Amino acid sequence: MSLIENLQWRHAVKAYDPSKKVTEENLNTILEAARLAPTSSGLQPFRIIVVESQELKEKMMAGALNPEVMRDSSHVLVFAAWDSYSNEKIDKVYDYHTDVRDLPRGRFSSYTDKIKEIYGAQTPEEHFAHTARQTYIALGLAMAQAAELKIDSTPAEGFSNEVVDEILGLKELGLKSVSLLYLGYRDEKNDWLSTMKKVRIPMEEFIIKK
Repeated sequence: MSLIENLQWRHAVKAYDPSKKVTEENLNTILEAARLAPTSSGLQPFRIIVVESQELKEKMMAGALNPEVMRDSSHVLVFAAWDSYSNEKIDKVYDYHTDVRDLPRGRFSSYTDKIKEIYGAQTPEEHFAHTARQTYIALGLAMAQAAELKIDSTPAEGFSNEVVDEILGLKELGLKSVSLLYLGYRDEKNDWLSTMKKVRIPMEEFIIKK
């Protein structure tokens, strides 16, 4: 199937079958799609926490808008962004880039000096606003890859960031949760959205040409 057909097939599932689990192979394919997402300056300023533990999922349900969806999904992917930029983080990423490419460390110092100056003039709140936006590119690619594999998904911002951050110990990792992606297989009987026609704004209204 084409990407468009896969996107037409998918929807935000409202009920999962807890007896059906995503295989490790398929999960890794979805994660690889997210890992390959483009990011600003190639810094990849976020991480994905994979939650399969039923105990953890049930703890994270507190404050969730659709707790049953979280509970019954096969896996919960937590997209968590850096809480701030730092010179050390930038150097670590670019040292890795040069090492992989067999280039001398510092090869991109003229560029990294520039972005260090830019971020150095910003607040941690501005940093997080920027790093958080990077996660949505990876989220979209993860959903597209899941659809290709005919694995259902539900993106979610309706949850308690404080609860998730505390349960997963994200503060200690310098991360803050941004969004979740539930993965699994729809419960045909209880997923009320699955029988409804997919609706999007018409192309002639959605696209504005100048």
